[in-house]
Amino acid sequence: MQRLYRKRIVLGVGGGIAAYKSAELVRRLRDQGAEVRVVMTSGGREFITPLTLQALSGHPVHLDLLDTAAEAAMGHIELARWADLVLIAPATADLMARLAQGVANDLLTTVVLATNAPIALAPAMNQAMWADPATQANRQLLEQRGIRLFGPGSGSQACGDIGMGRMLEADELAHAAADCFDTGLLTGLHLLITAGPTQENIDPVRYITNHSSGKMGFALAEAAVEAGARVTLVSGPVFLPTPDRVQRIDVVSARDMLAACEAAMPCDLLIAAAAVADYRPEVVAPHKLKKDPTSGEGLLLQMVRNPDILATLAGREDRPFSVGFAAETENLLEYATRKLRDKNLDLIVANDVANPGIGFNSEENAVTVIDRQQRETRFSQASKGHIARQLIAFIADRYRQA
Repeated sequence: MQRLYRKRIVLGVGGGIAAYKSAELVRRLRDQGAEVRVVMTSGGREFITPLTLQALSGHPVHLDLLDTAAEAAMGHIELARWADLVLIAPATADLMARLAQGVANDLLTTVVLATNAPIALAPAMNQAMWADPATQANRQLLEQRGIRLFGPGSGSQACGDIGMGRMLEADELAHAAADCFDTGLLTGLHLLITAGPTQENIDPVRYITNHSSGKMGFALAEAAVEAGARVTLVSGPVFLPTPDRVQRIDVVSARDMLAACEAAMPCDLLIAAAAVADYRPEVVAPHKLKKDPTSGEGLLLQMVRNPDILATLAGREDRPFSVGFAAETENLLEYATRKLRDKNLDLIVANDVANPGIGFNSEENAVTVIDRQQRETRFSQASKGHIARQLIAFIADRYRQA
């Protein structure tokens, strides 16, 4: 269940008597470290109050599509991008029918259409409604589109009937949600990931660095573990917790990072997401450099090139499948393609860091992956966690083809 740690789950609550179980489901998801935002249909509010789910989730409950305050920031789009998983429990027959037809006439169905995250439904209805051919046709259509169904279960129902149609219990649904993050795509493989910035000392007090937060690299490490890999994460100075089941090695400078990566070799795959300083001061002052109050001149630093970590590792005899990152502020695809060629990479992930919504320190990203044949695959803006899982699936597929 550690697979739910720090996952972002949008929980949709439909209008069925089983909505009372949604409260316990929120607790179970949060107990496993997930962050939960609740979206309720108008019918759902008739069975359980938004205040209950707000208290349990720790966040205001989202209710209306045309909420003026929320829609000022395009709230339904923000929720759709935020989610790592959209789980609807209970999913009524009516809600399944609307989803099957692509109807978007309330907030929940609009979020479902707008999200790139996995979608799961926990059906809950009378046994005759579940068995009806129309419901079964909708079920098949939804599953064909990649939507997962958790249940339903069988047993006594609120109406007095006995049969299929009961919503699964909260513990069962929490386990099923965790399974959404266990792909097994990289089972048995060793993945080496670099993340964060490097720091190059000027003197004992000052250093040269960049704005990288390490969030993308750490999200990739977490996604790789979910995919079954053994992950070594070599990180520059960041303020992020170590993902579960990841071996983390902290470094400071570019030379430190190269040494740590070489010590971690061999590996099957390398993902170099770190923002490594290209240059360092030729001489590090032994004491703090003091400003000369009699001179109006600036400080002149002689800089030398740092080792190229990615090119060095991609050029080894035991070369891993190598994926680089190109963080650029202009001519993104041109510069990324050049880096792919010059560093002998299999794939490169191009990231426009000039865009404040997807650049350094942001919670979201949007990237384009370029391969050796210069084919481009774009991943639209979403949370870094979701982008990371998409990238890991894409990289695993290309690795298997290599």
